[in-house]
Amino acid sequence: MLVLIAKFGTGGAYSVQAFFFFLATIWTTQLRCSENSPGGSRGHSAHEESFGQSIVEGWKFSWKNEIVRTALLVVMFVSLFIGPFTTLLPVFARDILQVGATGQGLLLTAMGVGALCSAVLIASAGDRLPRGMLMLVSVMLYGFFTVMFAVSPWFWPSMVLMLIIGLCHVHSHALVQTVIQSYSPTEFRGRTMAIFHMSQVVLTVGAMLYGALSSFIGAQWTVASMGAVGALIMVGISIALPGARFIR
Repeated sequence: MLVLIAKFGTGGAYSVQAFFFFLATIWTTQLRCSENSPGGSRGHSAHEESFGQSIVEGWKFSWKNEIVRTALLVVMFVSLFIGPFTTLLPVFARDILQVGATGQGLLLTAMGVGALCSAVLIASAGDRLPRGMLMLVSVMLYGFFTVMFAVSPWFWPSMVLMLIIGLCHVHSHALVQTVIQSYSPTEFRGRTMAIFHMSQVVLTVGAMLYGALSSFIGAQWTVASMGAVGALIMVGISIALPGARFIR
């Protein structure tokens, strides 16, 4: 994004993004359901369900299925406690690291590079990954390195930390999404993914919480404390739901 803004300006960068969103929309409309999918036999009963019943059944399935429930808990806690730290990034760039808008762009670029590398790893490794263990450990590390970033007064070490944070961020979202889709039957997949995308609402609530806390204890203490809480919650999930470590 930083390179696009530097070369084409803000308007050009958003135009490139809009073009790729348009391509994604076109490709998505070309997807077709398999005629022999497991949900095919339930097509008639699915149409008879009311909209409210459909939502309730989706929530019931998501809670009863331990793997899906674990994945949703992971992404919700990440969105509430760890992910919103980027809302305070301008404060770090201006007041703590003293690198201004350009430095903030470089920090976000480092995070993006880490995210890209992580996405390539997930796509290339496929089913060989121990998804459950990787999901939990990555979020623990996400919280830990966020704490490290909060206390770092130096720009270049912060860049390296943002690179690692980007790696962990994708594992806490893209990998979770893969787990949810893999362990949801066809007739519930849309509903479980709708709950997954509610993490964006939780992210907004988390950003509000970050803003409120930072006004009382400062940006560094806010990011450090929230990151530590997120990491500790993942430890708690791995203890309370030991089966999560063996998700494939």
